[in-house]
Amino acid sequence: MSLVYAGVLCHGPGITGRAHLVDNTAARDALYAALDRQRAEIQASGAEVLIVVAAEHFANFFMDNMPAFCIGLGEKHEGPIEDPEWLAIPRTVIRGHPELALRLTKEVMQTVDVAYAEEWKCDHGIMVPLHFLTPKYDLPVIPVNINCQGPPLAPLHRVWAFGEALRRACDSVPEKIALVGTGGISHWPATPDSGKINEAWDRQFLDRLMRQDKAALLSYTDEETYRDGGQGGFEIRTYIAAAAAAGGPGELQFYTAELPIFAVGCTVARLQVA
Repeated sequence: MSLVYAGVLCHGPGITGRAHLVDNTAARDALYAALDRQRAEIQASGAEVLIVVAAEHFANFFMDNMPAFCIGLGEKHEGPIEDPEWLAIPRTVIRGHPELALRLTKEVMQTVDVAYAEEWKCDHGIMVPLHFLTPKYDLPVIPVNINCQGPPLAPLHRVWAFGEALRRACDSVPEKIALVGTGGISHWPATPDSGKINEAWDRQFLDRLMRQDKAALLSYTDEETYRDGGQGGFEIRTYIAAAAAAGGPGELQFYTAELPIFAVGCTVARLQVA
């Protein structure tokens, strides 16, 4: 078994860029502590590389070329693509693992069609997680994107199949791999509703995720998700892919809706690698 760690975590530019504006500093610090625990668990797993399954925000792809799934094959990745001062994360070069990424991609392609890219600009969807999970940028990173932005979006059963393909690929190689899915749950970014969080919807989704309830996880329609979780809610795909890759139930280590300035339901969870 080469997948040694699986988990999920939130991202949002406010988590780093607006940290100094938080009123509820106790909730903020508890989130940071949970992220530091996740970092420590990844380190303790002996992982040699980190796969980040994210939902990039038109940083690399637009509606003229929008793959459902894409894996980064580059020797290095650059980020953040946003203003570093705005995000409060310095611009840096992140080491990739092209040889391993190519082997993984070839195996994924046995069952799921996937695009690949040798150049990758990392936006906050990857940079915020890396800021906490590998703050020294000393762990090679393989970025993975699921289209959560431009409809038509991949059906959830295809997202599940992609996660299973990633797991099969990880288990086909000798390197020890950690995998995280990162997205918001309910959020309405860049709209008048920014800061709104549907806690009840979030908690129901997380309950299904922690119980590895595949049928329930795949039952969401995009119309229902948009209504209850906002356009940012489409990023549940990254969590679902991580759950499919893990194969086992999860432990919800942190959730709060009490940080609206971060504009997302803040989540950290570990998934059992079955």
